[in-house]
Amino acid sequence: MGKNRTWDINRLPLDIDVESKLVLKSLPRAHAALAELKGIASTIPNQNILINTLGLQEAKDSSAIENIITTHDDLYKSELNLKSVKSLEAKEVQNYISALKRGFFLIKQKELLTNSVILEVQQTIEKNRAGFRKLPGTALKNSVSGETIYTPPQDIAEIETLMSQLEKFINDSEYSDYDPLVKMAIIHFQFESIHPFYDGNGRTGRIINILYLILNDLLELPILYLSSYIIRNKSKYYKLLQQIRETNNWESWLLFMIKGVEETSKETIELILAIKNLMLSTKHLLRDKYKFYSQDLLNNLFNHPYTKIEFVVADLGVSRITAANYLNKLAADGILVKKKIGTGNYYINNNLFELLTKR
Repeated sequence: MGKNRTWDINRLPLDIDVESKLVLKSLPRAHAALAELKGIASTIPNQNILINTLGLQEAKDSSAIENIITTHDDLYKSELNLKSVKSLEAKEVQNYISALKRGFFLIKQKELLTNSVILEVQQTIEKNRAGFRKLPGTALKNSVSGETIYTPPQDIAEIETLMSQLEKFINDSEYSDYDPLVKMAIIHFQFESIHPFYDGNGRTGRIINILYLILNDLLELPILYLSSYIIRNKSKYYKLLQQIRETNNWESWLLFMIKGVEETSKETIELILAIKNLMLSTKHLLRDKYKFYSQDLLNNLFNHPYTKIEFVVADLGVSRITAANYLNKLAADGILVKKKIGTGNYYINNNLFELLTKR
């Protein structure tokens, strides 16, 4: 097939069996790593800490794949909602974390991952209500040469039909009896190939991955993110997507995605254990040294790598003066790093910041 020709998109369910021997052999390791991750995540008392810290990391990585580059510093500053912080890139990354949390809330509520959920996720990322593409002209191009690599469906009726099939494939277990990790990889390929939106397809597709794993009870929290794995293997990721369109090579794509789940699960387990150990050592330090220690204070310092007086007031129910006293005392003793921005201050949990940024 010539690269510029429109490839006829697969209908779901697929009419070939893609679960080869190699694919089936790769699944137990990935499932074991996922199950271990699910178990370890459940041992962190305040689950929001994982959603916030790991979610911010994923938002940063997923946006970076689309060349929306932000520093950790800008990202955590933007979470402070200070008027003096104006990073547009960080704002886009914040939109992503909002979309992730919104999708998580909706699938827990509906116990389905419908097109209305997918539309809402994309709307939250892009901050518009354009919906599915209605106008022709969308093509996926090589970012270096400008050559058209793939032309997705152009007709709104076809896009709606394909998205309706995808919705059924996601939610109706009798529609296909593939292993959930194989299905996740098929769903990701299909969604990226339909390319239903004008913008935000890649980021929406990566959120669908995590929501699908939760929907199938392989995880309880949105904490396994494949974006860092995709960044490390970005050219291979795009090449394997295209290989399915050109040569119907499903096996290499499925092996790539299953390996991504296994590797990322193991990395996330390491990170959660490191956060857990750091929380424990910080808890002992605060409890032994400060009369004002509380679990709520500890949770605040780990929920927000960069915190501020208002966050402490809200989380602990104390006055501004009391909150400022706590934070200034911890900064004076080197437990936090105090920084000035505009007319306000913010406080960095430096040990946590280093843990999250060295990945």
